[in-house]
Amino acid sequence: MRLLDAALSVRENAHAPYSGFKVGAAVRGAAGGIFSGCNVENISYPEGTCAEAGAIAAMCAAGEYRIVEVAIVADSPVPVSPCGGCRQRLAEFAAPDVPVTMSTLGAEQKTMSVGELLPGAFGPDHLEA
Repeated sequence: MRLLDAALSVRENAHAPYSGFKVGAAVRGAAGGIFSGCNVENISYPEGTCAEAGAIAAMCAAGEYRIVEVAIVADSPVPVSPCGGCRQRLAEFAAPDVPVTMSTLGAEQKTMSVGELLPGAFGPDHLEA
């Protein structure tokens, strides 16, 4: 299965009754497994979760901790990029050169690396004494 197809498929399961903005994300782990997630809204808006966070959680639950590719899809006029928090989440598990393909339902795509999406990411080097 193509990564973008996995993101597109899981997007249908998003729980977005308040915004109506469904997002699907899929990550490929270093061992080749595909893990997907969708956004899950909550009536208390800050308590929802992003699609990227769901995909990363599924990957970790399966025992993988390294992302080699990312795909995100939403029904938007331009390809949707990860929020700031999800950019940091991606940087936790992906090298700066890992590609992130963002797509609309109309198949317009934009690909950027994790490093381009989050230059100067906070990382382990910042915690070393």
